[in-house]
Amino acid sequence: MHIQQIRNATILIHYAGQKFLVDPLLADKGLYDPFAAGIREDLRNPIVDLPMSVHEIIKDIDAVILTHLHLDHYDDIAKAVLPKNINVFVQNEEDAAKIKNDGFEQVEVLTENTHFKGIQLIKTKGEHGRGEDLLNIMGEVCGVVFKHVSEKTLYLAGDTVWYEGVENEINSHTPEIIVLNAGDNSWHDAGSLIMGKEDVYEVHQAAPNAKIISVHMEAVNHWTLSRQELKSFAEEKGFTSSLFVPEDGEAYTF
Repeated sequence: MHIQQIRNATILIHYAGQKFLVDPLLADKGLYDPFAAGIREDLRNPIVDLPMSVHEIIKDIDAVILTHLHLDHYDDIAKAVLPKNINVFVQNEEDAAKIKNDGFEQVEVLTENTHFKGIQLIKTKGEHGRGEDLLNIMGEVCGVVFKHVSEKTLYLAGDTVWYEGVENEINSHTPEIIVLNAGDNSWHDAGSLIMGKEDVYEVHQAAPNAKIISVHMEAVNHWTLSRQELKSFAEEKGFTSSLFVPEDGEAYTF
């Protein structure tokens, strides 16, 4: 297994001989308006450059996974440059209809037992914030567990905070590698939309033997948790050996 952080929640996963592109935000720096979230609204998104060319990112990919369709997970550039015959996995029929409308021909809704080239892809639950009002605004999201006889089990949590659903997924699948969206992005006074440092620590406590990779950091205007703050927190709590906080472009092999 080889996992490369690209930018924000965009990552490349090499798993059991297949190359997956997850949640592609492929625009040049500053192409989009800032999110009206009450934080850094003077900065246009994405607020940082890609670490490599779009051509390099999409080269030889076998499938795309879209955990949901917010702009910072699936943008206009991705719509334009991804091959229309690529396999695209989405969370529900509503998202599938939108992706098909964008011209993609091979769109599949994830289930608890989806298979692709011998790899089991298991749709997992997530909550994109806390409280009914915020969840209604942010909409449905998912994560994915990857399983294959030749690989460690990988849990991609997606845009979720820590709650019992995440704990249940960890208990059900016992992942050895966990990717968390952990920039503590926030929406005005409504609170966190994705995991912050305390959420990451909860995941570590639930899966103390797992390696955790923290992504979705410092790339769009409403982030509140920096890489350095998370690293310092992990050192304080004593789990630095379990936590990986990649810079954009950095990769790990497990």
